[in-house]
Amino acid sequence: MSSDSSKIKQIAEIISSAETIVIVQADNPDMDSLASALALESIFGQRDKNIVLYCGVDLPIHLHYLAGWSRVQRELPKQFDASVIVDTSSDGLLEQLNKNGSKAWLAAKPSIVLDHHSTKSTISFASVIYSPPAVATGEVIYELCQKLKWPMSDEAKKLIAIAILSDSLGLMSEATSARSIHIIGEIVEAGISLAELDSARRETLKRDPELIHYKGRLLQRVEFHSHNRIATVSIPWPEIEKYSPWYNPSMLVIDDMRLAIGTDVAVAFKLYKDGKVTAKIRCNFGYPLADKLAEHFGGGGHSLASGFKITDGRTYDEIKTETIEVAAELLDQIEKKHESR
Repeated sequence: MSSDSSKIKQIAEIISSAETIVIVQADNPDMDSLASALALESIFGQRDKNIVLYCGVDLPIHLHYLAGWSRVQRELPKQFDASVIVDTSSDGLLEQLNKNGSKAWLAAKPSIVLDHHSTKSTISFASVIYSPPAVATGEVIYELCQKLKWPMSDEAKKLIAIAILSDSLGLMSEATSARSIHIIGEIVEAGISLAELDSARRETLKRDPELIHYKGRLLQRVEFHSHNRIATVSIPWPEIEKYSPWYNPSMLVIDDMRLAIGTDVAVAFKLYKDGKVTAKIRCNFGYPLADKLAEHFGGGGHSLASGFKITDGRTYDEIKTETIEVAAELLDQIEKKHESR
C-alpha cells in the first residue's frame, strides 16, 4: 500500500468515527481556504456530521461575498471529535490558537491537514498530513472525494471550482496542471456554469474606492534594487490595522510591482507593532526562487509565490538588506543557467 493510499484510508477512518468536526483555516484566510472549508462543510454534512468552521482572525471583507462566510467563528469549540486544517501546513499560521491556549485541544483529538503547498509541514500534532501536488487545496479535496467516493453537492462543486480558479489565477499560474483544468471541465460537465464561476472569482477583485487611492500611495513607495530586478515595499502597522479588514495590503500591489520592466522578484514587507516582520514574495515566470528565498528565513511556499516571518528581534532594515542580497544571489544563479543553455 502506497503512502498516499495509507493516508487516504486514515482520513476516511477519522472522518467516519467523528460526529463533530471542526474545520480550521490559518490566520491568513484567502479564497482557497474559505471555499475549501465551506466545501468540506457541505461534503461532511452529507455524511451526517456536525460541522464547526473556525478561523483565528476575522475574515477580510472581500471574502464576504461567499455565502456561508458568517458561519466561520473565532472561538474553537470545546467539544469536537476531530479537526481538519485546510490550506496550510505551517504551525506558525495557527498563531491565534497558541495565544488563546486552544492548540492543545486540537492536539488532543485526531487532526487532518489538507494542503497543496510544497513546504514541509511544521504541524507536529497532526494525525495525517495529506498534501499532494495541486494548484489549490480545493483540488486536493476534489481528488480526495473521488478516491473515497464521497458525494459532492452542486454547491460543494462550485466552491471547489472557485478555490481552484482563485489560487490558479484563472488557470494561468505555473502550478496549474492539466488535471486542474480537467477538474474544472468535470465540474462544468456536472452542470455548473463556467461564466458564473468566473463572475464569482472576479468579485474578489473588486475594491472599495478608498483602497484604490491607498494602492496608489503604496505604489509610489515601491523601491527597486539590483538593477531593478528586485522590487520591495513596506507596510507599517497603522496601515495594516486600518486596511487589512478590507483587503491584504500586500496583495494590492505585489503583482503590479513585478510588472515593472526588468523586475523579476517582488517582496512586500509588513511591519507589526510587536516587532514581527512578514514578507510576501512573488516571482515572474522563469525565475522560480520564491521558495528558496523564503526558506532562507525559515519560511516556505511555492517557487513563484512564498513568504516568511521574522520574530527574532532583527530590525526591518537588516531583514530588508539580507532579503535583497539573497534574492540577488539567487537571480544570479538562475541567469547563469539561462546563459549556459
